[in-house]
Amino acid sequence: MSRLLPYLGALRDRYGLPSSAEQGAPFEPFVRAILAPGASARSLEKAIRTLKIYGLLDLGRIRELDPDTIAMAIKPAGSAHAKAHRLKTFVAWFVDRFGADEERLKALAPSQLRDELLEIGGIGPETADLLLLVGLGLPSAAVDTYTYRVLTRHEFAVEDVGYDDLKDLVEKNLPRDRETLVRFRLLIDRVGREYCRPKARCEGCPLQPYLPSGK
Repeated sequence: MSRLLPYLGALRDRYGLPSSAEQGAPFEPFVRAILAPGASARSLEKAIRTLKIYGLLDLGRIRELDPDTIAMAIKPAGSAHAKAHRLKTFVAWFVDRFGADEERLKALAPSQLRDELLEIGGIGPETADLLLLVGLGLPSAAVDTYTYRVLTRHEFAVEDVGYDDLKDLVEKNLPRDRETLVRFRLLIDRVGREYCRPKARCEGCPLQPYLPSGK
C-alpha cells in the first residue's frame, strides 16, 4: 500500500512539481548525485553552474585536477573538500573498473552495484543511492535527515531507525519508479528545510493535517 502517496500529493499541491534540471554533459548526473547530499537545490545549481563555466563537468578534467581546485568550484554545495575527494575517487573507480563505460556500469545488478559503490572510500549509503537514482535512473530511494524527521515525527518509523530500514520504508510506501522517488526526495527536502527543522515548525506545514493526533 502506497501510504506516502497522500504526503507526496500534499507536497505537490503546495510546491508544484519539482523542475528537472537540464542535463548537459554526459557525466553531469553523476556529479549532481555526489554533490547533492546536504545541499539545497539553489546551492547545488550554483555549484553545477560554476563547473559548467570552467568546463569541469567532464570526467577527464575531474580526474586530472587536484581536489583543492575542484573544491573551490563546488564550494556552494557545502562540504566541498569531502565531496571533491568523493568525485575523484568515484571517477578513478569508474575508469579503472568499467573503462568509463556507463553501459558496463548498468549491466551490473543494482544490488551488486550498490554494494560496490559502498566499498569506495567516502561513498556512504545516501550518495550510493543518489548515484543509482540520479546518475543511472534506477528506482533506488535516497533518504536523508529530512526524510528521517518527517517519517519519525509522523510515526512511520521509530526514532532509532537505521538508514536501510528508512530507505526500505519509502520504497514500500511509494510506487517504485525513478520519477516518483526523485520527486519525493526533492519535495521532502523542501518541506524539511522550511518546516521540519531540528525544532519542528508545524504551523502552516502542508503535512500538518497528517500528523498523528496529539502531536
